[in-house]
Amino acid sequence: MEGQTFIFPIRVYYEDTDAGEIVYYANYLKFAERARTEFLRHFGINQSDLLEKDRLAFAVRRAEADYRKPAKLDDLLSVETKLTKLGGASVEMEQILKRDQETLVCVKVKVACIHLEGRPVPIPGNVRTIFENMLGENHGK
Repeated sequence: MEGQTFIFPIRVYYEDTDAGEIVYYANYLKFAERARTEFLRHFGINQSDLLEKDRLAFAVRRAEADYRKPAKLDDLLSVETKLTKLGGASVEMEQILKRDQETLVCVKVKVACIHLEGRPVPIPGNVRTIFENMLGENHGK
């Protein structure tokens, strides 16, 4: 099952590149993190509120990146983010980083909901409802 796609633009700056004048590989994960944050914000999930009110956070449990082509200085990229799976205390997302329509990097991420003490906890009801709506009525089947 796949959820709604959110598109977030990212410009490549000098600080993002390496000595080979291409984006340093770890920076794609930073781009993906920013896009996930804006994805949540776009759909009404405020991470600051979760931290302050509920002492909850989303932490990356697993990340897999498939690097296909490099991005370069001044490139305007888009990060397409969509929810692909909803678990009890985690969600999985797929993110595709593109330049124009060309796929550069594919990232698959599993994010766990944790209490600030470090233990996993169920995704809160209001957040779960938003995720369920993204996936549609067949999400658990």
